[in-house]
Amino acid sequence: MRTATRRFALRQADLDDAACPAPEGAAAVLRDRPAITIALEHRVHGVTAIRLEFAATLRQDDDEWWFDGVHWPDDVRPGVLVTVVWRPARDEVVVRTAGLDEPMRIDGVAYYHEYDPEVVTRECRPGPSNRGQVLAAVRRLGRVYEDGTALFPEADLVRRSGLGRGKRGTFLLRNAVDQLIREGFVTRVAGSVDADGQPSYPAVDGEEPVGMLFYAPLIEPAALPDDGEHETSDRRDHWVSGFVRKLPPGAQPSPRQLSLHQQAVEDEQVSEPLAPGYTFVKKHHRNG
Repeated sequence: MRTATRRFALRQADLDDAACPAPEGAAAVLRDRPAITIALEHRVHGVTAIRLEFAATLRQDDDEWWFDGVHWPDDVRPGVLVTVVWRPARDEVVVRTAGLDEPMRIDGVAYYHEYDPEVVTRECRPGPSNRGQVLAAVRRLGRVYEDGTALFPEADLVRRSGLGRGKRGTFLLRNAVDQLIREGFVTRVAGSVDADGQPSYPAVDGEEPVGMLFYAPLIEPAALPDDGEHETSDRRDHWVSGFVRKLPPGAQPSPRQLSLHQQAVEDEQVSEPLAPGYTFVKKHHRNG
């Protein structure tokens, strides 16, 4: 019997349930065992190598087999890529993460290991606030691309975000969208939808023109926890420094954003130039 290998991106449910998908071919050999030893080879914060062993069990969910009892370390995030190897010759199952060369923050959440940008976007938990409900709809229910950007028809927020019904709901939804635009999380763009409701940007000839919200993750270098890194992105009632953020394909920053960026450079708030396809989000207050 040959070695079986599988690489996949963790979902939040995997972390919550201490679960791990099993490679094809392993279940036929391991399914009747009362316990299976799983070895997790991991680098804490992408640096310190450790090996953890778990006594797992195997279960079937529809056509998929899963190991239960793999308790993921606290620095493993949704979207982190994991390789599972079943070696029948050694009678062992090894699970590995791969550390990033440099840790990164994605919308304020520190990532220390290789990840799938699309899964990171879809698996977000922005929080219960109005802006969080809108951001969750865009990231989880919109069209998500390989680089982690997402596209969502703005008019669909009324039925998909839990906001927007009635006069008060309309007011709260508008404020939440305006806040996300002001904070640089989303940008309004002119797109289209096909006959099946699939959104596109730029707009496709022959399709229905629709106003869209375009989300692009803010990716920036992160410090290790010992260097004072704060790993939570849902801190309430705080100031966010000005930063550079990706624009939709083909879009350009407005003259005002160019002026704000130049002022921020002169004030030494930022140092990087404004590359094509990026805009500047000025310092603002965020209240969750």
